[in-house]
Amino acid sequence: MMDHSRELTAEAPRTWDRPVVSVPVLISLSLVGGQLPSFSAQANLYTFGTGGALIWLGLSNRVPRRPAPRRLAPGAVWWLLPAAVFGVLEGATFVLSVGDDFPTFSRLADPLLDDELVRSTAWFGWLAAFWGLVRR
Repeated sequence: MMDHSRELTAEAPRTWDRPVVSVPVLISLSLVGGQLPSFSAQANLYTFGTGGALIWLGLSNRVPRRPAPRRLAPGAVWWLLPAAVFGVLEGATFVLSVGDDFPTFSRLADPLLDDELVRSTAWFGWLAAFWGLVRR
């Protein structure tokens, strides 16, 4: 006799999980975020609001999840090491308020973020990466 309890069933993706829906939503959210002045109170509230909504979606069972990898690939350490060094240097320069002697990446990116199109593109990258994490 066959055991049907272990049979895999595929669910149809929900409406917001389809790229036809999720990509335009992320684009519209990033266009709104790109219009806000960089590092302003409005931009911070919008960041916390959209981030909070994505965290809420991730913690609820409303978004179908992709299976997480069982373990990291051996080459992942070579990607994590520079990211960790970068994070430590960014945090140290921010906490120590070194200023122009050793500027943080955010300070170096400020002239680029003056343009609304570049800011919207950065918003889209942030939202797309966060959406990918929500689905894990």
